[in-house]
Amino acid sequence: MSSANILVLNCGSSSIKFAIFDMSTQDVIISGLAERLYEAQPTINWSGLHKGESLITDQGHQAALDTLAVLLDEWHILDSLTGIGHRVVHGGEQFSASTLLNDENIADLRKISHLAPLHNPVNMLGIEACQKLLPQLPQVAVFDTAFHQSMPEHAYLYAVPQAWYEDHGVRKYGFHGTSYRYITEACAKQLNKPQEELNILCAHLGNGCSASAIANGKSVDTSMGLTPLDGLIMGTRCGSIDPGLIEFMMNAENTSIEDIMNSLNKKSGLLGLSGCSNDMRTLLSEEAAGNEQASQAINAFCYRIARELSALSASLATIDAVVFTGGIGEHATAIRQRIINYWPNSQISLDSELNNQAGNEQGIISQANSPVAMVIATNEELMIAQDCYELCNHD
Repeated sequence: MSSANILVLNCGSSSIKFAIFDMSTQDVIISGLAERLYEAQPTINWSGLHKGESLITDQGHQAALDTLAVLLDEWHILDSLTGIGHRVVHGGEQFSASTLLNDENIADLRKISHLAPLHNPVNMLGIEACQKLLPQLPQVAVFDTAFHQSMPEHAYLYAVPQAWYEDHGVRKYGFHGTSYRYITEACAKQLNKPQEELNILCAHLGNGCSASAIANGKSVDTSMGLTPLDGLIMGTRCGSIDPGLIEFMMNAENTSIEDIMNSLNKKSGLLGLSGCSNDMRTLLSEEAAGNEQASQAINAFCYRIARELSALSASLATIDAVVFTGGIGEHATAIRQRIINYWPNSQISLDSELNNQAGNEQGIISQANSPVAMVIATNEELMIAQDCYELCNHD
């Protein structure tokens, strides 16, 4: 067993994704998911070098990580780990790069948990549980927001009282940054262009969706804002709306801000529009069967992406490629085509054969005489593992 193994943890509200990378080859040895952590029978399953499933004896993140630690020991991997890399959603302005954690910056992280109340507290749970379980291992936080810290003021400032920004950090931060950083590196290689000269528009489309403009290899604007609720239509999130809608619906339904925010985060987006699903595969099947509401949801989703990419193009002097990534971006042939259909002034023409196969060896899905469109599979976990390995082995 290599002694250059890194454990990557992604703690969600009711699940923990994990992967163990052998950094001598950058291969995943084992990956898995602990899920339903606060339900009656939480489970953990894994595949790779070992494969299996186990019940977790108690509820919560701590119990899941206790079980994972036992499994790592049984797999004889524990002693080979050189570090633990954590996905942390929000780094605020304090964290503009991946960070080797110590007591001081963990305290700083706790202070900004309010910026992402749905995500950061559970990210912190993972960090704290690992400190208790595996105190000998260095830990690294890799932030979704870090890549976007290169945005200029005119892109990230909101037109709200300046004191909101100065006192509370209210501004656009952007998310999916680890994915965009991976895509930027991969795209530069695939187009054989220096990363510092690369100009692309990228759409990260999954259950969470965002788009970003990347100039000279750096983020200059993005669709998500202070929180991951802003921007594109997503699986269950509304994306950009008139903020006045919140007060309007509180009065109309005589309900609380918590209820409205829960609806905007968990009952909106594709699910809210279609009335049947937040899963694009289901919606495409429903549309094919004649479900008009599913069709409306898909069309609104695709139009919003086209509009956002067009708006973001204002940030770039030239565009080397438009890149699709994420679960929908990588796999939904029809969605990529429909987005391009809603964006005629892009002048992109997709090659139907290349689009069907998600690109040639370079990932290109556009016709030879067209502006370039590409599909690149993202790998956020590898980026986290690489950052963790480099920081843990840095002299």
